[in-house]
Amino acid sequence: MPTLLTPTLHVELGDRRYPIHIGPGLLNQPERLRPHLSQQTLIVTNTTVAPLYLNQVQAMLAGLRHEAVILPDGEQYKTLETLNTVFTALLTHRFDRHCTIIALGGGVIGDLAGFAAACYQRGVAFIQIPTTLLAQVDSSVGGKTAVNHPLGKNMIGAFYQPLCVLADTDTLSTLPDRELSAGLAEVIKYGLIRDLPFLEWLEANLGALLARDAGALSTAIERSCRAKANIVAADERETGERALLNLGHTFGHAIETGMGYGQWLHGEAVATGTIMAAELSARLGWLTGAEVARVRNLLDRARLPLSPPPALTADDFLRLMAVDKKVKGGQLRLILLRGLGNGVIADTVDPRLLRETLATRPPAMGG
Repeated sequence: MPTLLTPTLHVELGDRRYPIHIGPGLLNQPERLRPHLSQQTLIVTNTTVAPLYLNQVQAMLAGLRHEAVILPDGEQYKTLETLNTVFTALLTHRFDRHCTIIALGGGVIGDLAGFAAACYQRGVAFIQIPTTLLAQVDSSVGGKTAVNHPLGKNMIGAFYQPLCVLADTDTLSTLPDRELSAGLAEVIKYGLIRDLPFLEWLEANLGALLARDAGALSTAIERSCRAKANIVAADERETGERALLNLGHTFGHAIETGMGYGQWLHGEAVATGTIMAAELSARLGWLTGAEVARVRNLLDRARLPLSPPPALTADDFLRLMAVDKKVKGGQLRLILLRGLGNGVIADTVDPRLLRETLATRPPAMGG
């Protein structure tokens, strides 16, 4: 079987420019990692990922002092209490401000380890080794780090860029099917907000992605990371265009918070939130019924939920969405679609149409 090429992209942030390596076998290529390491390294991982990949990462650090902290697995552990576990490990091992923190895991680990790196001794070096599709295409790139609060998701955090992202596609072979689908929600997002040809490619190649075809996965990851890298380079701190990456997220974060962290995977909530955004866009006259059906069909084929939980009422959504990072001056801002491949920031939305959307519970398609 021919060896797949390993593409390397860059997030262009001046003197903080960093590479994103994508492809198979990267955990056996220490030369990609070692230029970014110091003499002290803490690997932050969890109980699911550690038995699978911790030994490989430790082998890449041969000759350097390194320790590991293994956290419990799940969104419900993305808290200040868990973050303090990382700080305790750093202090117990007497790591100084020249140390490096490696995040080995999915989005929760990346967010926790990145926020720890941003805070420890006012900022230490940080490397992302994402092991889920969602983390490889989205959360490991761009420097958003945070923990959750019972009243709102990702409300306590910092913008803090890594030195390097190492996305080994071989790690996706151990990813549960549900997690793979959750990652596809973020992949589909990129096509919806700014890349119609990519959306069409996804429609044609979704079966290959679900079958974990290595070439298809590498293409999807590279295309997604390229889009995100370009947006982050233009708007690192989300003062404008970067907000487009939150398509479906305001609705989705309300689902995650309202249902209890960990009940819905992030990508599942984003998928349902994307449908809600598409339906609201249609109510505004920005999407046709056929275009909404096209979005629903693609997410359904990706084996993702399409309807919000019955337990959350329109009033629940409005209450939860009021605690959102995109709220400005008390005004809720939503990411909507003016056609497929054309995401827009909507600063004002007719409250009646929003409430109609929040109250609607369309039937599942049963894909």
